[in-house]
Amino acid sequence: MKRSILLSTAAMAAVFAGPAFAQEAQDDSLPEIVVTATRIPSIVADTPGARVIDSRTIEQRGAVFAADILSDVPGLSVTRSGAFGGVAQVRMRGATPGKTLVLVDGAPVNDAAEPNGAYDFSGFDLGDIERIEVLSGPQSSLWGSDAIGGVIAFTTKEIDGVRAEAEAGSFGTVRGRLAGGAANETWALGGYVSRFTTDGVSVADEANGNPEADGFENTTVGVRGRYAVSPTVKLEGSARWSRSEADLDNGFPVSDNADRSESEQWSGFTRAGVEAFGLDHQFSVSASNIERETFSAFGSVFEADRQAYRWQANGETGAATYAFGAEREESEGSISTGAKVDLGTTSVFGTGRYQVTDALSVTGGLRFDDTDDFGSRTTGRVSAAWDFGYGFTLSGAYGTGFKAPSVSQAVCDFCFSSIPFPTLRPEKAEGFEAAIGWRSADGRIEGRATAYHLSVEDQITYFFDPVTFDSYYINLAETETDGIELEGRALLGGGFDLSLAYAWTDAKDESNGRALARVPEHAGSATLGWTGDRLSGALTVRAEGDEPDTNSATAATREGFVTANLNAAYVLTDNVTLTARVENLADKHYQQVLGYGEPGRSGYVGIRLRY
Repeated sequence: MKRSILLSTAAMAAVFAGPAFAQEAQDDSLPEIVVTATRIPSIVADTPGARVIDSRTIEQRGAVFAADILSDVPGLSVTRSGAFGGVAQVRMRGATPGKTLVLVDGAPVNDAAEPNGAYDFSGFDLGDIERIEVLSGPQSSLWGSDAIGGVIAFTTKEIDGVRAEAEAGSFGTVRGRLAGGAANETWALGGYVSRFTTDGVSVADEANGNPEADGFENTTVGVRGRYAVSPTVKLEGSARWSRSEADLDNGFPVSDNADRSESEQWSGFTRAGVEAFGLDHQFSVSASNIERETFSAFGSVFEADRQAYRWQANGETGAATYAFGAEREESEGSISTGAKVDLGTTSVFGTGRYQVTDALSVTGGLRFDDTDDFGSRTTGRVSAAWDFGYGFTLSGAYGTGFKAPSVSQAVCDFCFSSIPFPTLRPEKAEGFEAAIGWRSADGRIEGRATAYHLSVEDQITYFFDPVTFDSYYINLAETETDGIELEGRALLGGGFDLSLAYAWTDAKDESNGRALARVPEHAGSATLGWTGDRLSGALTVRAEGDEPDTNSATAATREGFVTANLNAAYVLTDNVTLTARVENLADKHYQQVLGYGEPGRSGYVGIRLRY
């Protein structure tokens, strides 16, 4: 399938595009969405590279796991090795998966034992998620290492009342969730449990003669609470645990086998907020842990954990809003020998925004990271937004980033060499972007177009010498990505709303001139929603162009595809809602990752109870 399949979607998305739709369809105008992962609250329209997906959008589109909706964000490429439970990783603006920092309620959850330090989104259930914030581009000035491509931050819900839902459908799939809690101005406490199980389809593409179904199970449990000790002292915290079991298929080419994996992970934080000396101080401790085991002819067991200790102070003086603080992050990951390796970084940071005039604001940030093993790095970011009338806003940003070697890279796991292993340096990056946004006078339509450039130097690569058979990690590659992202949203009247997204991504390895693997040049999505008195629904069409892939002994290309999903809900009573969704509406055969299967047309029906 050639890239021309996707051009019609690209053209349609060229006017309005965007993953975030945070307004009830019957309202008269779209709200100004605020992003908080910037450490100081910022309006999305004034913040280059910022997007927000709220709980209403997640529900409107029937997304169950994070991988189901992140691919709608322009500039994000989600690669999922199998429909149910296959490893799902994100590439932001062409950067490899380990260069995306993932936060859950502020806790970094990247897998320190994964070779590149990447996070697996396959079992991340969205039932307890209030909002997803995406910051594209180098964000190391805010969050340090791992944030070269950007940051994806998840915030869990505060529950007031009782919620229950159940769903069943194709491939023996059953999903259920129960949540309950109470909340008032002084305190809140709530918890939930989610369960998903399916017989699945073959992880290996069935069209290549792989009929065996591969199942997947996931259980997620969480709790969140807060308590106001006094008007100036507040406590809050959350904890989230999940366990997944997935049948796998591996090999070259990918084919049916008895491989499977089990993973268990948890994350949580505790935070104390204290107002003192004219500042809002936050003292927090966050932690995450993951254990994963693969059962195969070459089985493995890995475990990793991370802790972050952070102090942050926020303040406001006249036209200036600012935040500064210090943190210590420690991680430990196991390697193939079973040994465990420790890494750590001590950091100080500061960021602020100054409202120069009513129409012009300037934001800047600076951070110093001192790693225990790889020296120190200073990174920064500066951006500006100018409202020059007629609904137009011009914004731009320049930032730098770095990524310290992962645990596997630091000790050269799976390396074999007759010479000493090279001493690795942290990867470094710089990126700049310019955006122009427009909002109609009545506030019902808005859009934004962004052009950007991202370069990564000293990229760490696993090197193999076919002559000596030596293999080791080395600072070798240099990559560059140029791209255009179009996004927006519109209230169309009659209960209809529209969100469209498109991204052109030109990502290359500068050492050989080849396109980077698993990054489509063209990708887009369109969602048409409708809300009536009782019935509501949304039709989402997604498309990706051809992309180079490395899942074979030789260079290969995964063909482009177009898919459509339909989601609907009917409010039976104030407390009962019936749901239905159909995925792959046209029953198209496609692959998201070369060699791995995706389901044909499938349907699911469910019920939601709210008290």
